[in-house]
Amino acid sequence: MLKRRLYCIHMLHIGSLKVKSNLILAPMSGVSDLPFRLLNRRFGCELAFVEMINVRGLGYKSMKTEHLLTTTDQDKPLGVQLLAGEEKWLKRGLDILKKYHYDILDFNAACPARKVTRRGEGASLLKDPKKLQGLLAVIVKTSKVPVTVKIRSGWDKNTINAVEVAKACQDAGIQALFIHGRTKTQEYSGQVDYTVIHAVKKALQIPVIASGDVFSAQLAKKMFDETGCDGILVARGAFGNPWIFQEIPFFLKHGKVPVRTGVDAIVDTMVEHYKGCIDFYTPRVSVSIFRKFFGWYTKGFRGIRPLREKSNSVKTAEGMLQIIEKCRGYAVSPVRQSHIHDTACTQE
Repeated sequence: MLKRRLYCIHMLHIGSLKVKSNLILAPMSGVSDLPFRLLNRRFGCELAFVEMINVRGLGYKSMKTEHLLTTTDQDKPLGVQLLAGEEKWLKRGLDILKKYHYDILDFNAACPARKVTRRGEGASLLKDPKKLQGLLAVIVKTSKVPVTVKIRSGWDKNTINAVEVAKACQDAGIQALFIHGRTKTQEYSGQVDYTVIHAVKKALQIPVIASGDVFSAQLAKKMFDETGCDGILVARGAFGNPWIFQEIPFFLKHGKVPVRTGVDAIVDTMVEHYKGCIDFYTPRVSVSIFRKFFGWYTKGFRGIRPLREKSNSVKTAEGMLQIIEKCRGYAVSPVRQSHIHDTACTQE
């Protein structure tokens, strides 16, 4: 059994990159856009990733793909995660990326989506560690920034090969490894396997950053305790909850999470986030973009369904702002109250 020790947020070294916090915001398709990243940074996130980039989109010079790579001076340090399955497309994508500025380059060998794996990309590479190693060697040879990879525990319960895959990745020259503690076939269901992550951590000499079900500060501590990981990748836990980047450091230091009983902090943050979407997209596009975020922010709001239904049909930016403001009159369940904090709370 892993010996328990006291964890705290500390500096993380990934090759030449040094970040003050070992809590990292994951790349999430349809979520990790510039407004989302900037908001989470204000609450304590330091290193964040753009949405996963398909090298084919780069190769075809897709405007949508280029828009995903939009950043600002405040959006640093920044990571880019690539999805590829063929060396020729990978090389083309790496060549195009030379005109962009970022601080870390990650390779996705973890995405479980069928449309991805059937092309031989994402988690399908777990079935062929040698091919994955070869693709990573191409990136390491080309990249001027630290290279990392994200994997899963295996393809299915009968092929848990994370340690073998991780060693092959390390041999390719990567400088840190991200691991989600589920198999491809599990996708995001079932239990996270902490023992696999711990085994990978013991087997490697490079930093290991763990991922999976980090929905609260308590679960973050469990991840540290059970795996001995060097850092944590926060993904779905940040949906409608940028406070998690304040909760985790505070909880690790003090053993408790700061709590407020009102909803004003959530509404104020929603307004800030939504206005960021308006600036980044267009007012019309921002309405459809923000609907999913509205659902996440209002999780646990009692009697919120009618207002959520209105948010799904509203057409104008002004209408969405009015709906957001109406949330101030709602009560929040005790479960959600653990996610309501003073926006002035600073990272410990």
